[in-house]
Order: sequence, then structure tokens, then C-alpha cells
Amino acid sequence: MLTLVVGLVLFLGAHSVRVFAEGWRTAMLAKVGERTWKGGYTVVSLLGFGLVLWGFRQARQDPTVLWPHAPTWVAHAVGLLVLVAFVLLAAAYVPGNQLKAKLHHPMVLSVKLWALAHLVANNTLADLVLFGSFLLWAVLDFSAARRRDRREGTVYPAGTAGRTAVTVVIGVVAWAVFAFWLHAAWLGIAPMGRTL
Repeated sequence: MLTLVVGLVLFLGAHSVRVFAEGWRTAMLAKVGERTWKGGYTVVSLLGFGLVLWGFRQARQDPTVLWPHAPTWVAHAVGLLVLVAFVLLAAAYVPGNQLKAKLHHPMVLSVKLWALAHLVANNTLADLVLFGSFLLWAVLDFSAARRRDRREGTVYPAGTAGRTAVTVVIGVVAWAVFAFWLHAAWLGIAPMGRTL
């Protein structure tokens, strides 16, 4: 469990600097330069992500069960919610789509939906720590991003139906690759083969 917690502190800590210390972040960017900042950010994030994966796999070997496992139908509902989360994730990166124009921060909303879905479907302490941490981070980050948008007067350009369709296709394909292959490869859990 310690490995998981350290990984979360590194990964979510790196992704929380703009939420809790935007002034310090701006000063450091000016001091060390964007390239050095992004390099350090990437190293810390990748290290944290690796520790999260490793720590979660370790914690699942000897789970501390907190409540009864959800019924099988919940796992199917979670699969659908995570599919939507992948489409939202794609919307963060495909330029000119209507989802980003409407939601402004689809990646953070994707994390919220992913974390909430997994909290509903899973029942161990490791699940609560992992998905609860990501859900809390996403709530705080989304709130900070919306405040920043209002303060800076950010305007999101309107999207097109064609770009939105591309976004949906990319999200569905990414979800399928993850659900049917990567999830099991990274975590040893096949969500489409059994309950989460």
C-alpha cells in the first residue's frame, strides 16, 4: 500500500501544482525555462504513474475488503461509463470538437467519471485509496480550472460535427484497446472478462 500512496503523491502532486501553487509554478517556469520544467514534470509524473500501477497490483494481492462486492450488472454499467470517459479524454486532445467547446475541460471530467465508476464497482481499501484520490483531485482541479477560465476570460472555439465524430471514434477505439488488452496487461485484471 505504501508504494501506491507514494505513487499517488508523486503523480497527483505533479498534476496539482497549478491547482495549489500557480504563483510558484509561474515563478519556476520563468526561472528554469519551459523545457526544463516540462522535463522534470514528465519524469515525476512517469515515476509516480509507474509506482501507482505497481503499488495497486501489489495491494490487490492481499486485499482489505471494505464492503460486499457490487452485483455483476454494475460492472457492465461501469464499462459504459468508462467508455464515455474515454470519449471525454479524446475530446481533450482532438482540436475543434464540440465536446471541448461545451465542457471546456473534458479530460478532468473524464477522470471524474472514470474514478467514480471504479469506486462504485470495487470494494477494497486499495480501490478506495486509488480511485478516491483521483476523484478528489479531479473535483479540485476542475474547480480551479473553471475559476482560472473566468479570471482570464478564456473563450473556447466552437467545434464541428466532423471533428466531434472523429473524437468519438478515437475514444471508442482507445476504450476497446484498453478494456480488452491494456487493462489486463498493466493490472492483471480483465474488466470485460469478469467483474472489476
